[in-house]
Amino acid sequence: MQNLVHIDREIDARGSHCPGPLMELIRGLKSATDGEVIAVISTDLGSNTDIPLWVQKAGNELIAVEKIDQEATRFVVRKHVRA
Repeated sequence: MQNLVHIDREIDARGSHCPGPLMELIRGLKSATDGEVIAVISTDLGSNTDIPLWVQKAGNELIAVEKIDQEATRFVVRKHVRA
């Protein structure tokens, strides 16, 4: 299934171990403007739990979790919009 959401920036964190992919995502979101969509690709199994939990806790929106091959998963996140 193809993601129909426009991704503003994609971070390839394949091969990085926990908490590397999450830290890359956090850095990407800090430099993004409100509403921008950042994707991170991870091969670390811990990301499957860590990234969705952090996204929810931080108040951002997890748009999609996509298995892109046998080892890698793409997490697509929209930075929260401040009112």
